[in-house]
Amino acid sequence: MPTKQYVYSFSEWKGLGKDLLWWKWANLAEMVSLGMPIPDWFTITTETCDIFYKNNKTYPVEATEQIEAHLVELETKMGKKLGDANDPLLVSVRSGAAASLPGMMDTVLNLGLNDESVVWIATKTGNERFARDSYRRFIQMFGDVVMEVPHHDFEKALQGVKDKRGVKLDTELDTDALKEVVQNYKAVVQAAKGTSFPNDPRQQLKMAIDAVFGSRNNDRAIYYRKMNDIKGLLGTAVNVQSMVFGNMGETSGTGVCFSRNPATGENKFYGEFLMNAQGEDVVAGIRTPQTIDTLAGVMPECYDQLVEIYKRLEQHYHDMQDMEFTIQEGKLYMLQTRNGKRTGAAAVKIAVEMLAEGLIDEKTAVLRVAPNQLDELLHKQIDKAAKTNAELLTKGLPASPGAAVGQVVFNAQDAHNWNEDGKKVILVRLETSPEDIQGMAASQGILTARGGMTSHAAVVARWMGKCCVSGASEISVDEHTKTLTINGKVLNEGDIITLDGSTGEVFNGGLTVVDPELSGDFAKLMELADKYRTLKIRTNADTPRDTAQAKTFWAEGIGLCRTEHMFFAEDRILAMREMILADDVDGRKRALAKILPYQKGDFYELMKILEGLPVTIRFLDPPLHEFLPTEDKDIQALSAEMWISAEKIRERVEALHEFNPMLGHRGCRLAITYPEIAEMQTEAVISAACELKKEWIDARPEIMIPLVGFKSELDFNEQIVRRVAKETMAKYGIDVEYKFWTMIEVPRGAVTADEIAQTAEFFSFGTNDLTQMGLGFSRDDAGKFIKEYLEKNIFEKDPFQTIDEMGVGRLVRQAVEGWKATRPDIKLGVCWEHGWDPASIDFFHRIGLAYVSCSPYRVPIARLAAAHSALLN
Repeated sequence: MPTKQYVYSFSEWKGLGKDLLWWKWANLAEMVSLGMPIPDWFTITTETCDIFYKNNKTYPVEATEQIEAHLVELETKMGKKLGDANDPLLVSVRSGAAASLPGMMDTVLNLGLNDESVVWIATKTGNERFARDSYRRFIQMFGDVVMEVPHHDFEKALQGVKDKRGVKLDTELDTDALKEVVQNYKAVVQAAKGTSFPNDPRQQLKMAIDAVFGSRNNDRAIYYRKMNDIKGLLGTAVNVQSMVFGNMGETSGTGVCFSRNPATGENKFYGEFLMNAQGEDVVAGIRTPQTIDTLAGVMPECYDQLVEIYKRLEQHYHDMQDMEFTIQEGKLYMLQTRNGKRTGAAAVKIAVEMLAEGLIDEKTAVLRVAPNQLDELLHKQIDKAAKTNAELLTKGLPASPGAAVGQVVFNAQDAHNWNEDGKKVILVRLETSPEDIQGMAASQGILTARGGMTSHAAVVARWMGKCCVSGASEISVDEHTKTLTINGKVLNEGDIITLDGSTGEVFNGGLTVVDPELSGDFAKLMELADKYRTLKIRTNADTPRDTAQAKTFWAEGIGLCRTEHMFFAEDRILAMREMILADDVDGRKRALAKILPYQKGDFYELMKILEGLPVTIRFLDPPLHEFLPTEDKDIQALSAEMWISAEKIRERVEALHEFNPMLGHRGCRLAITYPEIAEMQTEAVISAACELKKEWIDARPEIMIPLVGFKSELDFNEQIVRRVAKETMAKYGIDVEYKFWTMIEVPRGAVTADEIAQTAEFFSFGTNDLTQMGLGFSRDDAGKFIKEYLEKNIFEKDPFQTIDEMGVGRLVRQAVEGWKATRPDIKLGVCWEHGWDPASIDFFHRIGLAYVSCSPYRVPIARLAAAHSALLN
């Protein structure tokens, strides 16, 4: 039986999937086939990582033997040997998986250096400073990543030598200073781990491979996978690659570049580089780099070659590329390429422009933009007028666009904790690292003193859609005292600042923000999405303002108008309370007569704005006690205003009190007890429609009865609606076409849908309440413990955000089948929060619903998500 293969060289890549190896390995192999300059390497498979975890962090003997065999093969190709005191091979050890997880797992550079090999390299290159610099970098990276020595211990040791020598930058340290850094680093390892730094390169390699495998389950990798809904990865592969050096002097350098601008989408070569540096210097933001276009003046031949490569790669992959390169003594090497992360605005622009260029087709253009990315385009921007008198503190690099207003915090944990407490924060750091990802996600924006446009902070902020200003060199960050000093002005933790990620400006205090202006590219993408989607997209709106806003986003009607929000308005809450406190039917009707003109006016405005699009009006849903005050001072004030004794109000509040109001006297049950409420609302709806028809304006009201569990409940409500509608139309002498709906939120209503369909013309799922009742979770209280369910993998997703397909989804599916058996041509929809969630929309598309309804600013997201579902199913 042939031995299972755990390790592959780059020449063995054809026919192997990215799940077995990794996207980076596959892309490197593609670049080799295109004749591009790539350092040699071999790869240990993701399957080996899977075995590593299943076998108590050990892998098969055969894997160890194959690693050694491929190492010998690499040594032969390079004419060098790992650990040889005379002409040693140095390698990098990098992580990767079938899906790109940028910066989330670990890398080790310069592996193979020790006390002997560093001397030979210094002699061979004639550049002892380069050799000592590489050695100190290796000890720090290996100590941090592999031996888990705290990073700040190394930084403290390095800073001590710089202070002693009176220099500011790492590049200003001479050979003797770097020798001192190496000795101090070794002492740091000894103090932290009680053992010496390993001097045997093969031991270094074994430890590094194990550490990279181990990084698959570090906190940041786990968080990234959860945040991006990445599942099913077998593990991480490990790439062992011969080193090339960007820190060999001023003819060497390193950089990160993109074939288009990842922040704006502009079709212009974009990136940064540093001379006499290694890749971590650019990404970590330790030094502020130069823009890529200036490389043309520094090393024109390498720049021209890089330009040719990026253009070929974009044409080859039909997507914007994110590339890393190193120049070693004037020779260019490509280290990786991948489809680049980009902001929502950039994603839209790149997709539309690549379509126009003929690089991709329409369907690819639609699928190229993730629905949730559109949320970034709808973020607020700083009001230009507000900037006029604002205090500009400093200006950095516009690393990720948008506006952010929040309180200053200085570490990721505080950002997370403050966000949990409902505070909006700006994370301020000297530079960010992958460990900061959770704090960055919790922040409104990120501000860093160091780092460029391709630093960790910039790249991750763009991926998250967060505003970011990086490389603000005038700021001094003291994380210990939690202060930020800018040109002599000191800001403390909790002070409010405003970031403009589009300009790099930082302002003192909170500036006014305004709605964004959407580009023609956005309209083109929406046009394409509409071409391919089959689900209609409506909006949840209760006010003319929300309705008008949703219409600008091409909402196809109102799927949920919550009438109770109208009753809370200041000019009608008193009449509502009068109705609740009335002693008899006549008293309630007198109070409702005061509300009728307001309700009629509300519905008139909504239907007028939508000009013939459907408007689904849900009749009163919440229990009546919600409209009455509970605090004694408020009861006393109401007593004085209504000339009713405070005692009577208290008695009524007590009488209406329910132990579980969400399962109590609400929805259709109110109309059964108080039919006069449904009578007033029906008259308001039909009167408004009649008034519009008199003005030759098309009105299409849809009356929806909430919380129906029994056909008999709906039948009772239908009698009221049909009778009052007929009477109202007779009064106007006008016929209005309207629909009679029900809202399915009670599990019994879902499982008896075939019966309810005999009465209801249309149905809409109220998935918030259906989830609440189906799971037995109070949606108002579940937030206290659902977080634990998610962290402990009991739930994959919050069921109040993404539909629970296996449970609540079965109720929905069963209801759809029951309704269609009774009314084959019935139209079914969904409202509430699941109506904009892309995963939920995909489910609703697959089971054949007609529309989803969501808040106005979610309409574009839902439109694009519906198109994705249509194209992918």
